[in-house]
Amino acid sequence: MSLYSQWRGMADAQMTPAEHQAFWTEYLDIETQAYKKILQRRENFYEGKLSSLAEEFGMSPVVFAGFMDGINTSLVKEVDLESLAEDSDVSLKVDFEKLYYNMLDAKAKWLYTLPEWDNILSPIKRREIHAKWQSERQAVSNKIGRNEPCPCGSGKKYKKCCGRDATE
Repeated sequence: MSLYSQWRGMADAQMTPAEHQAFWTEYLDIETQAYKKILQRRENFYEGKLSSLAEEFGMSPVVFAGFMDGINTSLVKEVDLESLAEDSDVSLKVDFEKLYYNMLDAKAKWLYTLPEWDNILSPIKRREIHAKWQSERQAVSNKIGRNEPCPCGSGKKYKKCCGRDATE
């Protein structure tokens, strides 16, 4: 069984609400510390054997595979999670703009508000990324307004042309 499959088994295991809360509280604390380390190193990205990196981040290899699941889409080169083994070579070379965007998308406020971001992305750049993220989530209506030009190309208002049947 792969490390990632073991992680999924742990994360999806039947637990009491208290056990579930304790599991995720512990994991999120470990995850936060890992991201702080990554953000502090900035250009000297982490790479090496999965087992060594897991140890450096204070995680078991299985938990590190779960961490990799969260950061994978923010890496310059994504890894195949199912193929991860303790002796796998792993590179945590991060695209920081993509990471910030993905943290917004995951609604991980405890991560995208870390003070370590100050040395990586300027407040202006973070606002730009946030604005882009928000604009991509806005619903866009395809409804034609009554006073808009008719899409048939007649030059008439929609209400006086193709929209006439809709209003009667």
